[in-house]
Amino acid sequence: MNKHTSRFIQRNILVLVIFVLLFAGKCNRGLRAIEAEKAQKAIEAAHTKNLINLIKGIKYTEVHRRFDNGLSFSPIGFQLVPEWKISFPSGDSVNIYSPRKGKFLNAPVVFDHDSIFNVAWAWLKLKYIKKDSLQFMMLHVKDNIIQDEKVHVYMTFYSNDYIKNVLHTDTNTLWKPSRRDTLYIKSKAALANRIPDSSFAGTEPAALIAKNKLITVKRETIEDDDMESKSYDAYLLPTYDITIYKAYQDFSYIFSVYVDDKGNVIFRKSNQFSYPEFKESTTAAMKGITDGYLKAYLTAAAGKTLGIPHYSIIMLHVTGYKK
Repeated sequence: MNKHTSRFIQRNILVLVIFVLLFAGKCNRGLRAIEAEKAQKAIEAAHTKNLINLIKGIKYTEVHRRFDNGLSFSPIGFQLVPEWKISFPSGDSVNIYSPRKGKFLNAPVVFDHDSIFNVAWAWLKLKYIKKDSLQFMMLHVKDNIIQDEKVHVYMTFYSNDYIKNVLHTDTNTLWKPSRRDTLYIKSKAALANRIPDSSFAGTEPAALIAKNKLITVKRETIEDDDMESKSYDAYLLPTYDITIYKAYQDFSYIFSVYVDDKGNVIFRKSNQFSYPEFKESTTAAMKGITDGYLKAYLTAAAGKTLGIPHYSIIMLHVTGYKK
């Protein structure tokens, strides 16, 4: 081995040793950071658990569920409904009332960092906690990562004792819409009745009722689960299955209609695939079915929100049989 070869090998060995030392140092720093983060999470989780222990056994009822703008309605008409009744029998479990089962169900509480924890099916961030009231912010978590929401939802609870003995009221009174909600819906309804494209879902969805035996109408439903009611989801886009007998021919169409504030049914648009060459004739057929069969065979009631009638949109699956 000559001198040049020897020096080359020595330099490469030195570079390799330096690289290994730097990599090892970086790994150690990374491991230390991970361990520090775990320790911090444990401290924060223990702090939240201790706060929960302070209200152990106290029964709470949700009285408000609102967006961060203070309203309980979204622009599409989705209404946040306060529906939880909870108590914490221990620092790591919660009792939640199930409207469907008519009883309280027990679920574990999983604590995380920064006052964040999981209760049954929901991830929540504790905003404040008192013996007479609580507030949580609902979080959207996907693959253990909190999704940054542009709009936040806040749940406010009062203790049952505070509602009865301090406020001297009941939950039905506390659940009534605020004046801001009422003014907001009045404004939205007036706009939708002028401009149909501003239609929004009614908390009392538009209804279709058959007037004779030549038509049947069935509204599709959404099943509740064990923990919460999903009935409020069904009003966002009510869907009706309609069957017409003794039609001019056999057909099957999917399309949406407006139901205006007077209960008139107005064709909106096709919601099924159609080849370009058939698009015009298909749309014409759907409009003809709406203006003919549906207006003759059905009675429609306008959708309402807070008792205010307004334009809303419903989806129709219409099947016709010639015989």
